[in-house]
Amino acid sequence: MLRAVYQAADLEPGVISNWREDRGLLQIDVARNATPQQYTRSLNRTLVDVLDQAHWYQVWRGEVISVASPANPLRVQFQISDFNPAPLVEIRERKGLVTVHVSPTATADEFTRALNPALEELLAGGQWFQLWQGEIITATTGEVAFA
Repeated sequence: MLRAVYQAADLEPGVISNWREDRGLLQIDVARNATPQQYTRSLNRTLVDVLDQAHWYQVWRGEVISVASPANPLRVQFQISDFNPAPLVEIRERKGLVTVHVSPTATADEFTRALNPALEELLAGGQWFQLWQGEIITATTGEVAFA
């Protein structure tokens, strides 16, 4: 089963976000005390790192999109929402791009609690996979034991 999980965490001083990847899992930690402006900026840098080093792909109308796709390289962007009031998170997906709109008032705890079910729904749509040590992991791949 393919999962992306965000969690608010107490990180080292100066660290706003970090990540790790395992079979079927992308885990991203967000500094619990960070403001939405701080964590969206940091997550944008973190997701560039993730996509450059991790093994995630989008399938868009039968075409496999990666970070190396010439016309539409895969990327994820976090933005502060212009709406007032704004939902805690809102995800928009198109070919090669996932945009996550974040409420300007969302604490890291609120943000991660709202984002995780939205990501679960996004991944359940069947347009994403992870290539893990030669194995393709999708939302319907058998259960994965997490450490």
